[in-house]
Amino acid sequence: MAEDSNSSSSTHPPLPPTSEDDRFAWLRLLRSRRVGPATFWRLLSEHGTALAALDALPQVAAAAGVENYHVCPEGVALAEVKAARRHGAVLVFRGEPAYPPLLSDVSDPPPFLWVCGAPEVLARPSVSLVGARNASSLGTRMARALARGLGAEGYVVVSGLARGVDTAAHDAALATGTVAVLAGGVDVLYPSENTRLAEEIRAQGGALVSEQPMGLQPQARHFPARNRIVAGMSGATVVVEAAAKSGSLITARCALDMGREVLAVPGHPLDARAGGCNLLIRDGARLVRHAEDVIEALGPLASAARPPVQAQLPLDLDDAVIDDAPVVPVALPERRSLRETAALHAEILSRLGPVPVAEDQLIRDLAEPSDTVSPVLTDLELDGRIQRRPGGLLTRVS
Repeated sequence: MAEDSNSSSSTHPPLPPTSEDDRFAWLRLLRSRRVGPATFWRLLSEHGTALAALDALPQVAAAAGVENYHVCPEGVALAEVKAARRHGAVLVFRGEPAYPPLLSDVSDPPPFLWVCGAPEVLARPSVSLVGARNASSLGTRMARALARGLGAEGYVVVSGLARGVDTAAHDAALATGTVAVLAGGVDVLYPSENTRLAEEIRAQGGALVSEQPMGLQPQARHFPARNRIVAGMSGATVVVEAAAKSGSLITARCALDMGREVLAVPGHPLDARAGGCNLLIRDGARLVRHAEDVIEALGPLASAARPPVQAQLPLDLDDAVIDDAPVVPVALPERRSLRETAALHAEILSRLGPVPVAEDQLIRDLAEPSDTVSPVLTDLELDGRIQRRPGGLLTRVS
């Protein structure tokens, strides 16, 4: 039951689920163990419906040598739906009008997305802006200028809500439309200092998007999947600043694999933050000076915008099953100062070495809440300063 990365479902997109039972079955199927998008689409193709695929999945797993396999329990899926209801998230399924049209065309796209905000913004033409988390002053200025210019021409700006270039791009495109694709659950705002920005994105007609379960704390392995959605949603990906080895280049490679335009802002050869952009340009990416260069690469906008789409509430199951809880904004965690965050970084690094330490033991030693420590661990992992090992163990990278 390994994920089949070579399969494709874009040639004949299936119809979206039409009943509440079928919508719920799609959710359960994708949340079942060892089922990712590629396996999901293969099972749906072989068995016709998600309900039939769920019935067949234990036998499929047994044939693959997986014993005692159980599909996602109804209670687990119901808990996710309830969490989504509390946070105002809706499910948008592939094949529905609000599902990003370009994302639907990639190989093995997400079967559905959780969306907080305005789902209709996902159907508009978009451009992805990505770049360094430790962006320079010039890099953030360039990201803002590009986002403003693209927004003025009717494009939605898509990025990943990360620090640096992503933050600048989202902020500059608030008034014209922006989509933040999250690596964790759509209710888990990472990094925490961007919680206010995320709230503004929702309030001003943008959207927060994720394929992950509600409540999932992001780890380093989740970001490549996030980057694939960022690239897949847009006709072009613009890299503003990026080191030679960075997540932004993963996004660019995804865009190239999908046959999309890749553009890059050049930088000084001695600036490591420009190394990835300069490599992309050397290898054939278009050079970007201003928004007009991006618009020229994409061609003219469609003559008529898509009409607004009324998205369905997440699985409007019977009220006896799903409590009619009020929709509330995403809860904003207590914001830590940069000094406090830096101190926690240093404290974690001082407690780690080459000998693995269990993550839960580290959290107990720090006497900090897990939802405070987990984002900092992800920061350090992305920076290459710690490494996660099997079994929930952590080591410091020399």
